[in-house]
Amino acid sequence: MVQKAKILLVDDRPENLLALEAILSALDQTLVRASSGEEALKALLTDDFAVILLDVQMPGMDGFETAAHIKRRERTRDIPIIFLTAINHGPHHTFRGYAAGAVDYISKPFDPWVLRAKVSVFVELYMKNCQLREQAALLRLQLENGGHSGRTGAVEPQESAGLLAELSARLAAVEEQAEALSKQLDESADAAAVATAAHLERKLTGLRRALDALEPGAGSATGPVPSQG
Repeated sequence: MVQKAKILLVDDRPENLLALEAILSALDQTLVRASSGEEALKALLTDDFAVILLDVQMPGMDGFETAAHIKRRERTRDIPIIFLTAINHGPHHTFRGYAAGAVDYISKPFDPWVLRAKVSVFVELYMKNCQLREQAALLRLQLENGGHSGRTGAVEPQESAGLLAELSARLAAVEEQAEALSKQLDESADAAAVATAAHLERKLTGLRRALDALEPGAGSATGPVPSQG
């Protein structure tokens, strides 16, 4: 069963949160509410999120200040932030949103379909990254078993070949999906989404090289896995 991605909705007005939930419910992901910047930061301490929808105008800690805190934390700095605002003070105000680390800046009232489409892109990228981490974990497990097996200190050749084939097939499926997503983004997407997709492709390339290095005749099967960061 595929685990759902979490989307953080931050707005001090309950009616706005309700509207966002209605718009994004079709994505069939887990929607988490926060009615203030402080509440959002607390949620980010324990959960991983695919994307954050952050209202700019909030009493106390506003959206810009909340985003600054999010970007300062190592755990949360890479989470995409989409700013939502009911006011438009021109290019300077928009620039402040991007300077605070937002990947997009949307003025209310917005087109529900457009917002849902933008959020779905970041959810899909998040899911691909989760799949990639799973493949990397399996690969690391294979390498560790090669040096810590309770039988002879090494995995049997037949068992190793079978696991490598399974890993290669799973990785190929993720590579195919990532390629299709990149083509879709090339046609119509903002620069931030394209850059995130390119980062994912670089991770996939590094993992594929590591997997190829484990093939018989490709060198030692106990060497370090290239960094996926």
